[in-house]
Amino acid sequence: MQFKKLVKVLIPLCLLSLIVTFIPSALAQAPWNAKRFEVALIGDLPYDARQEAKFQELIEDINKSSVRFVIHDGDFKSGSSLCSDELFTERLQGFQKFKQPLIYTPGDNEWTDCHRPAAGGYDPIERLAKLRELSTQGNRSFGQTTIELTRQSENPQYSKFRENVRWESGNVLFVGLHVIGSNNNLGRNAENDAEYAERNAANLAWLKEAFALAKENDNLGLAFFMQANPNFDLAPTNSERTGFNDLINSLQAELKNYSKQVILIHGDSHYFRIDKPLNTSDGTVITNFTRIETFGSPNVHWLRLTVNPRNPNLFEVNQEILP
Repeated sequence: MQFKKLVKVLIPLCLLSLIVTFIPSALAQAPWNAKRFEVALIGDLPYDARQEAKFQELIEDINKSSVRFVIHDGDFKSGSSLCSDELFTERLQGFQKFKQPLIYTPGDNEWTDCHRPAAGGYDPIERLAKLRELSTQGNRSFGQTTIELTRQSENPQYSKFRENVRWESGNVLFVGLHVIGSNNNLGRNAENDAEYAERNAANLAWLKEAFALAKENDNLGLAFFMQANPNFDLAPTNSERTGFNDLINSLQAELKNYSKQVILIHGDSHYFRIDKPLNTSDGTVITNFTRIETFGSPNVHWLRLTVNPRNPNLFEVNQEILP
């Protein structure tokens, strides 16, 4: 009887030993003391009166959640609504209704497309200056609780680009890039092409610095966010892609020497998707890079991004559909 009891004890111990031995190496090396956390992702909202009412429901839904902060990836108005100071102020004040910190990056509807008659026929460069003035005051996020942001403007060489921000949360580096739809403001006239060139250079420097910082700090991964869909699937010569070629090329170059997980969050085309759109020169998919596009008008929903250090993929995404 004693021998049988001993066998009963030893067998479970042996099984436990086997389980521990065969834990995948990526999980075995994971920082088990690091905690998972969640982030809300929204963008291209609200566009009209109906969506404004629905957007309040979205705010309430997110406020009840356990997310650590909210990212709005641009276009807080439609491309045909008035680009007035009053609407800018109204939308930015609306961000203060979120209980969590909210970080916003500009979209093309807020300034690039303001030359359209329906949007008021404004000068886009002047509207960009006003948007920066209103949306980048201080070094704190929007929201009823705030977090401190590092702005690219702290470097005198890029003092104009206060909207390019970064912060660290849960040992993940989050980085905002001012990259917008409408071909990133390239190709309309000489004045706007000059604006593109200056901002493009700042974005490339900010991206490169982010990768270097993530390596230096041994971050678990990198999360970039911007407004534009960079049209990964179009030919580099396509007129809807030329404004993003430098960014895509820089991403591919940096990913050659970075093995941890990288995500790019964007809006713009209002098409919820998660995919791996980048390849190496031989056509092999770059497996540690993932694109996440948020819901947008007319769909008033949000995405719950979970950062899970125990998952080898690090980032998980769930849809939060409002009825």
